[in-house]
Amino acid sequence: MYGKAFAPEYQGSLTTLSVNSSLTDVLSEGTERLREAERSGRPDEAARCALAVAEAHRRLGQVRDADRAWKASYRSAREAGDTAAMAWALWSGGTLARQRGAFPLAWRLLGLAAELGEQGGDIVVRGYSLAGLAETGRIQGDYEAVGRLHEQLLAEARRRGEARHTVWALEGIAQMHRNTGEYDKAYALFEEAAQIAERAEDRRGHAWALRGLADVLSVRDADTERALELLARAEASCRAMNLSSALAYNHKMRGNVFYRAGRYAEARDLYELALEEFRAMSEPRGEALARLGLAKSLARLGHDRAETAAELADLARVLERSGLRHAREMVTRAQAEFGLDAEVVR
Repeated sequence: MYGKAFAPEYQGSLTTLSVNSSLTDVLSEGTERLREAERSGRPDEAARCALAVAEAHRRLGQVRDADRAWKASYRSAREAGDTAAMAWALWSGGTLARQRGAFPLAWRLLGLAAELGEQGGDIVVRGYSLAGLAETGRIQGDYEAVGRLHEQLLAEARRRGEARHTVWALEGIAQMHRNTGEYDKAYALFEEAAQIAERAEDRRGHAWALRGLADVLSVRDADTERALELLARAEASCRAMNLSSALAYNHKMRGNVFYRAGRYAEARDLYELALEEFRAMSEPRGEALARLGLAKSLARLGHDRAETAAELADLARVLERSGLRHAREMVTRAQAEFGLDAEVVR
């Protein structure tokens, strides 16, 4: 049995904030409480308020502000001698690094966060940090290495009855099944995640689960209208909470659905929108995926063949350097789709 979802990253005087609080509200209240803590000389409270500020900035796509805030949180936690708060700050920094595509840094920071969480006796930050490591590996396409960790974290979350973490783990495992073509398994896991998230009032987790269901319905069943309906529901939650990154991925997925349905002009428009959103928040993985979708849509609409080849070749180089193996394979498939895999681009 799962209880109501909660946000453990909202700590100290900010524990009254909900997992569904608007990020602009979190940022406003967190900043105010942070200033109060700094004025009163309370580094322990400052560390926890700065953590909420960092997470709000990160989820709003404000990368530089998020970077400053998590580092400020870590400095305050170190000053207070609060090992668990130091771990939370490193978790935030590692999560930001992954979002920016800095995967070696993400591995280092999240690994340190897990160690400090264990030292500080905070099982939640330890779990979140291990989950961050698992997600980093999954995003890079290293499913064999992190599949077992996902399953371990899912078992721990189920045992504790922690809805939000259970939803995260189910969605991660579902995504790996989806990417390896096991659509029925993926759908069942996304469906379970959606049900748990809805009952626990976890709107963020529910929105991501709906996105996953829409993807499977589109690619497995060619059910375009049902997929678009689910994405519209997910978008409403993203907008209500100002989830910039999730909204951009929603738009990118809507582009995928249109592309699979042969509605290339509509797909192009959504990919262009998502690309603009990803660039605004400095999210290179999302940017690369939107570029790929846009290149494919333009090719279907009669774009110059040499320019399409050049764009795909550049994307292949970008993804090779960044270590995003699954996305790199997607580019290879696109090159084959348009008969460009053997063409040399200078």
